[in-house]
Amino acid sequence: MTLAIRRYRWSDLDAIYSLHQVCLAQVGIVPGDGVYYDDDFPRIHQVYLGCGGEFLVGEADGRLVSMGGLRPLGEHTVEVCRLRVHPDFQRRGFGAMMLAALEKRAVMLGFTRLRGDTTVSQGAALALYERQGWTELSRRQVGDHTVIYGEKSLMPLSVQPHA
Repeated sequence: MTLAIRRYRWSDLDAIYSLHQVCLAQVGIVPGDGVYYDDDFPRIHQVYLGCGGEFLVGEADGRLVSMGGLRPLGEHTVEVCRLRVHPDFQRRGFGAMMLAALEKRAVMLGFTRLRGDTTVSQGAALALYERQGWTELSRRQVGDHTVIYGEKSLMPLSVQPHA
């Protein structure tokens, strides 16, 4: 089974919102807990695409099964947001593929640093970030959840080795 990654379209809105809810429920994150928020979904174009970021979706077996966004935080730093893989499609490398696509796109957009966060209860995400060379910056208690903040430096296109 392969994952086809492409840019978000308006017609994806219901599918990505559903994916978001399923993935957070899987790890016990619910509305009103201080960690859960979803106000950016109706504004994907404004929050991610229209300000120099990106939002990608992944399709497998004819359905949308993964997603991830890049939200600019400054001239050189971008936040990885909404990195999700549907529970039925986890443990197939789709999260790593989506994160790699987001990192590549961040470099193409001129960013040199990625930032992101996850919770202690999201063990697969923590392991993925660690495997991909992220560094933990801090932890903060938010309600019943411990949120971990991390970052990764990116190599600009101008200094990447040529194959």
